[in-house]
Amino acid sequence: MTDSTPVVVRVPATSANLGPGFDSLGLALGLYDEVEAALTGTGVEVEVVGEGAGEVETGEDHLVVRAMRAAFDRMGASQPAGIRLRCRNRIPHARGLGSSSAAICAGILAARALHGGPDASAALPDDAVLALATEMDGHPDNVAPCLVGGFTIAWSEHDGTPRMVKLRPHAEIRPVVAIPDHRLSTKEARGRLPEKVPHADAAANAARTALLVAAVTQRPEIPILLTATEDRLHQDYRAPAMPQTADLVRRLRLRGVPAVVSGAGPTVLAFSTADTHDSIASEVGNDWHIQQLDIDTEGARVQFSETR
Repeated sequence: MTDSTPVVVRVPATSANLGPGFDSLGLALGLYDEVEAALTGTGVEVEVVGEGAGEVETGEDHLVVRAMRAAFDRMGASQPAGIRLRCRNRIPHARGLGSSSAAICAGILAARALHGGPDASAALPDDAVLALATEMDGHPDNVAPCLVGGFTIAWSEHDGTPRMVKLRPHAEIRPVVAIPDHRLSTKEARGRLPEKVPHADAAANAARTALLVAAVTQRPEIPILLTATEDRLHQDYRAPAMPQTADLVRRLRLRGVPAVVSGAGPTVLAFSTADTHDSIASEVGNDWHIQQLDIDTEGARVQFSETR
C-alpha cells in the first residue's frame, strides 16, 4: 500500500466548568496541539514532540491512535494496516486544559478526513463526531469547545445523546492561566466528589451558571464575573487533592480576581483586565507558569498536507 496523503489536525486547549458550570460550560483557548496523520502499509509509528514526549504511549495505545481506530469503526470503514503520527504537543498533560479531549478530537477528525476526503462530514457527521468524542472522553464539556471553538454549553439528552450550543465570548474576556508543574488526573479529582449535594448549593450554582453565560457573552465587568464564577458543587470537595490550587484561587478571589479551577485542575484560570493583571502576577509568584491566552473562536481545523 502506498502511504496516504497526510492530514494535519490542529486542536485547541480548553477549560471546562469555569467555576459553577460543572460538566456543561467550556472555553476554547489559543494553545494548540498539532497532529499529522497518514495511513501506511503496516505498523503504528508515533513521533511526539513537546508535551508528553518520552512519556506517552507510541503504539496502538496512544490516545490519538485509539480515537482513529474508534472513528474507523464508527464509520464502518476497514481498519488501516498502519498509521503514522507526528504529534507536536503544546497543551500540558493532566493539568485541566483538555489535553485528552484534544487528542481524542484530533484522532477522530484525522480518521474522518483520511477516510472521507473533502466530503468527510458525509462519512461521519459533526453530531456523530461529538457523540464519539463524548463517549471516549466521558463528558462533552471539553470536547465541545475543542471541536467548534468559542464558549460552549454542552449537555446530554435523556437518551445520552450529547448536544452543544456555541456562543461568542465578549471581546473584553481575557483568560489567564496559571499552570503548576505538578499534575492531577481527572479520575482522582472526580473521586473526591460526593454523590449528593445540598439543594441550596445546587440552586446557587444554577443561578451563577446562568449569570456566567451572561457575563462571558454580554457583561464582562469584573464584579459580575467574580460573583458568576462562584462554585459550591465541586471545587471545595476537590481542594484536598490540590491544596496549592485551592489556595491560589482563594487568594486571587480575595483580591477581586474572578479565578476558578480549570477543568479538574490543577491549573487555575482567571479572567483578567488591566485592573486585575497586576494582582494575578503578584499572587501567582514563581511556582506557577502564567500565560495570557486568546480565546480560540474556530475550534479544530483539518487540512491535507504533503509529508513534511
